[in-house]
Amino acid sequence: MNRQTKVSFNKEILAYIRTNTCLTIALVIIGLAIFSPLMIAGMGMFMTAMSDVYEELGTDISGMTDILSESTSIGFQSAVESITGIGLIVMIILLNKAAGGEQKKRSIIIPRSSGLQNFSYIFPKFIIYPLSGFVFSIIAALAAWIVSIPLFEINDVTIGNALLGGTLAGISVMLYVCFHLALGTATGRAGMSAAVCITVSILLPSITAQISPEYMYNPFTLQYLASTIIHSGGLAQSQVIDTLVTICFALAIMGVLFFVALFAQNAKKIDNSGNELEL
Repeated sequence: MNRQTKVSFNKEILAYIRTNTCLTIALVIIGLAIFSPLMIAGMGMFMTAMSDVYEELGTDISGMTDILSESTSIGFQSAVESITGIGLIVMIILLNKAAGGEQKKRSIIIPRSSGLQNFSYIFPKFIIYPLSGFVFSIIAALAAWIVSIPLFEINDVTIGNALLGGTLAGISVMLYVCFHLALGTATGRAGMSAAVCITVSILLPSITAQISPEYMYNPFTLQYLASTIIHSGGLAQSQVIDTLVTICFALAIMGVLFFVALFAQNAKKIDNSGNELEL
């Protein structure tokens, strides 16, 4: 790694931390993951307390209350959905400045005039921000699992499955963050990129899920795969290779997105060499 790239890494890290963007994203993702099982358990307690009222109305809610209070997997699935749903949306919005927003403010003109290379500008972004989303997702999943244990009657989620669910959710977050970084830096329009990536993250998984109902070999449905694995009690031996291949597909797409962003930056570079004046 050359000196310029190291300086770019330091710049991105300091900007990430000093603007409190890193702390805000971490608190949102982890907070949502912890709140989700609490909300599920609280809903079950509320319905139990109101059971007499429902009986007077002729409605039997015993089955629903049993489901809401029975197993840890219910709360953990809700946490994974929150991480890859609202948590991802908040992260995409807060990363607008890193995903091309700084280009709009002309804050990279002087560095580029001083010799900033496009690789050194792009590469740190595709390392720092996706990896932070990955780490926050795993921490959030483990926190949700710990909180869920005393809330539900049966703990049917092992720490290994909690880590696996958090890993799959984290890779899903990484994928869409890379989409945002690629589109935003390529166009210089962070707001437009955020709107597109949020829409894609909501619609694309459900659309592509029709291709593979088991969510294998489909990197855009990793959040669904995480929920399915947790609901089924873990990853079957026959699914290990398929899951690894799906993860590799997701990582390959991230790599392609990096090179697309780098190509777009190189294509935008103005060549002022030559002596001929063109009118």
